[in-house]
Amino acid sequence: MTDSSLPPPARYSLTDDLLWRGLIQDSTGLDELRELLDGGEATTYYVGFDPTAQSLHVGSLMQVTTARRLQLAGHRPLLLVGGATGQIGDPKESAERTLNPPEVIAGWVERIREQLAPFVSYTGENAAQLVNNLDWTGEMSVVEFLRDVGKHFPVNKMLAREVVRARLETGISFTEFSYQLLQANDFFELHRRHGCQLQFGGSDQWGNITAGVDYVRRRGAGPVQAFTTPLVTKADGTKFGKTEGGAVWLDPTLTSPYAFYQFWLNVDDREVDRYLRYFSFRSRDELEELAKATAERPAARLAQRALAEELTTLVHGAEETRQAVVASQALFGRGSLDDLAPETLRAALTEAGLVRIPGELPDVAGLLRDSGLVTGLKEARRVIAEGGAYVNNNRVTEVDATVSPDDLLHGRYLVLRRGKRSFAGVELGE
Repeated sequence: MTDSSLPPPARYSLTDDLLWRGLIQDSTGLDELRELLDGGEATTYYVGFDPTAQSLHVGSLMQVTTARRLQLAGHRPLLLVGGATGQIGDPKESAERTLNPPEVIAGWVERIREQLAPFVSYTGENAAQLVNNLDWTGEMSVVEFLRDVGKHFPVNKMLAREVVRARLETGISFTEFSYQLLQANDFFELHRRHGCQLQFGGSDQWGNITAGVDYVRRRGAGPVQAFTTPLVTKADGTKFGKTEGGAVWLDPTLTSPYAFYQFWLNVDDREVDRYLRYFSFRSRDELEELAKATAERPAARLAQRALAEELTTLVHGAEETRQAVVASQALFGRGSLDDLAPETLRAALTEAGLVRIPGELPDVAGLLRDSGLVTGLKEARRVIAEGGAYVNNNRVTEVDATVSPDDLLHGRYLVLRRGKRSFAGVELGE
């Protein structure tokens, strides 16, 4: 029996949740979007990924996690990998793209399809489906493309695109100029083949996306809707996912799970709350409680740890996350180095600075010097004498101390530390 004096429970709204998280920057209409997402029926939606590299990077996570978020709410995802559009390339403001060979792009398509697999479910009533726009674009003749697609696009509107205007002075090829038509046709084909009613993507794609919405209407189909997510930047305004060494990739062979974990662990305090809203699947109440706890204990970096653990688990799995956490603790003397897998240990030491020493190992003072933790032997001996030198987390107190083969972790690694926070690695090799 219920108490009629109590108000009815609040109804969950996916649209409101997306708005609270800051995930909707532009839309074809919030009322129409709300009807699709909160109307009680499953909506088929799509988001596209062009294979412009052999792996997705963390900048792609905005679209990947948003696709997952919509599926968890009951909607059906189509994940499009651009086997056709990847051969053309969306125009850049700076210069013409370098076109990669079709066989290279085909290999990247397969790798990206595999990377997308862990983020969504391929079973159930709203099972995800991977699609490739080469399946319908590749079989279209030039005449068909110009007659059936091109005639629906006013050139004046295409020229009004900001990125196109920026290239008019330096020149833009018809190849890149026509990219918008290919992407718009994707929406029409997915609507025709799969009943797709919604597309989303990054805010830099808004012109292409709205062109697709308009094209579907011009072909007498629809109505269809769209929204964009904001582009993610760091606190200093630089591109998200870029480090001094380049992009932070989702492929573990390009960016190790340990380095991936450290990227999130080192997020700026000014940005961590925003990133948690974007990428975390914790509820609003949980995130607000976490923000409060972080404000009370900022040095503990609770928000960064929560973000790093959740996203590393999502991308690389629970065991790789456990190894990354253990490595983070063990390298600073708060855990056992013996528990680390050789791949994780090497990845962690590479991030810190791994020195390869062929042949016979020098003494500890020489190791400290060769690793760059000190500038010379005199300083190394002083650090040892003052009790600030560690080998494999064991303090070294003798200035002429040496290491033996038995000290090598996995038969080839040493972890050197100076004080509490400065560490480096040594690898014995030929």
